[in-house]
Amino acid sequence: MNSIRQIQELNKRELENEITPEGSWHADYRDTAYIYIGGLPFELSEGDVITIFSQYGEPVHVNLVRDKETGKSRGFAFLKYEDQRSTDLAVDNLGGASVMGRVLRVDHTRYKPKEGEVIEDNTHGEVDDGGKRDKGATVEDGKRSKRGGGGDESGSDDERRPMLQEEKELLKLMRDHDDEDPMKEYLIKEKQEEVDAAIARYEKEKRRREKDKRREHRQHREGRRHHPHRHHGDRKRSERDS
Repeated sequence: MNSIRQIQELNKRELENEITPEGSWHADYRDTAYIYIGGLPFELSEGDVITIFSQYGEPVHVNLVRDKETGKSRGFAFLKYEDQRSTDLAVDNLGGASVMGRVLRVDHTRYKPKEGEVIEDNTHGEVDDGGKRDKGATVEDGKRSKRGGGGDESGSDDERRPMLQEEKELLKLMRDHDDEDPMKEYLIKEKQEEVDAAIARYEKEKRRREKDKRREHRQHREGRRHHPHRHHGDRKRSERDS
């Protein structure tokens, strides 16, 4: 697999020598419509990956690799395009791009499905860690909670974090803003700072809510300990009065 610098050098050399598409190094991968994507921010979901890479073609399959135990993203993915030529554009334009403070590594790859894995279009909605479509998926804040899996995971420290408005704006800016605009890089950097600040505010507010919840629980528990027979006594008096 080529490094970012190697790909940039290859493209520069082809441009200088006016190499035709038929003679390009990309031609060695005409048999595969898959790309490898490394350096992904761990907060991104399958839907976010699709959003970023759909600007260069129509994705038809994505496999965001996750940890088997925690369900957290491992920061790399495999994506297949409907049109193989889209892989050239994605490799050339998104390799080395900065997304939420991390540098993407994008290259051609020949994807090998895992045993029993069914390759089908799973890009019409975000997908959960079981490979099923989940149109209600959100950016995660820690471990993925299982839907309908029993237990009360919705109130745990690992509950999902919704994608913040600032993050949506950043993705839209990266996808839709004119690449020819010399201000685009500056605007992305500025928006990234807003995203970082928004996440910090979200985490601070989350910690405050959790602290209030623990305090409330502790006060409730202490109240019960100080008046253990209140309800029992009230019931006896009620029986006597009747």
